Amino acid sequence: MLNRCVFIGRLTREPELKYTPAGLAVTKFTIAVDRRYKNKQGEKETDFIDIISWRQLAEICANNLDKGRLVSVEGALQIRSYQDKEGNKRKAAEIVADNVFFLDHKKDNDSGGSQGQHRSSGTSSFGHEVALDDDIPF
Repeated sequence: MLNRCVFIGRLTREPELKYTPAGLAVTKFTIAVDRRYKNKQGEKETDFIDIISWRQLAEICANNLDKGRLVSVEGALQIRSYQDKEGNKRKAAEIVADNVFFLDHKKDNDSGGSQGQHRSSGTSSFGHEVALDDDIPF
């Protein structure tokens, strides 16, 4: 079985960093991805893809991404069910990020090497280890 997705798009808002009760970092953000073809009116349509990153990758994303940044996200599609405030059953489709690649520079001309590759395993372009455990609680 294979569950692998790759998207390139721009962040639609600032990432939201939170911590689980067990202390695991989780960051949520959304990217806008243009569709390949135009609609009947000749306009491009856009999909808004929800992204979730965990642990150190979550902290790297929260500290380095801003609204409008261009990123490539690799990960797995996750469909989860939940009940809304009115008790209705809902579903949400999200990408659980394994790798996030920063494709442009920070707008504030940060000299800290903001462009580069940040993975959930291996070594990031900042030169620090980003290895993660396999027990992700969802």
